[in-house]
Amino acid sequence: MALYLVESVLSGTVKDQEGLEQAIAQVEQRLAPSGINVLEVQVSRDLSRAFLIFEGESRQLVNDGLREVGFPVTLIKPVRLIGQETEAVKRKLGEVNYLVEWNLPEGITMDQYLERKKNNSVHYAEVPEVSFSRTYVCEDMTKCLCFYDAPDEAAVKRARKAVKAPIDSITEILPKPKQ
Repeated sequence: MALYLVESVLSGTVKDQEGLEQAIAQVEQRLAPSGINVLEVQVSRDLSRAFLIFEGESRQLVNDGLREVGFPVTLIKPVRLIGQETEAVKRKLGEVNYLVEWNLPEGITMDQYLERKKNNSVHYAEVPEVSFSRTYVCEDMTKCLCFYDAPDEAAVKRARKAVKAPIDSITEILPKPKQ
């Protein structure tokens, strides 16, 4: 099954954690009959942006389902998961609190990206207070989203410098509610 990144600018459509959970439940209920599952939801601490990963066979079904329930869609792209298995994400292993967006340089291929990542990832050891969790790379090689667990934004910046990876933006992620 394919993975799809959906980015959303929430623009006040979600006002609190409870509203967010209700909106995601609506999305899940609408898409499940089409065989589309929500793999991951990460939302900025200020509730202004959401990043959702769906698993399914059709980008169009994801788009139609989100629009039908009124969930704002800014971008939908097929992505590849790097650094963690899909099953681990489903089990919610590897909590994260920072998301780094990087617009990839024009002309880079997936193979080049993966080789670069393999060669540079050993340098995460230089910043032990930061845990790299996973990356979603857009299949069209335009951007990637990298998820981290870190004490603060400065630590994330040090980790990115250590692995020689640029930052286009950093988003602090809303903590998950305690069960």
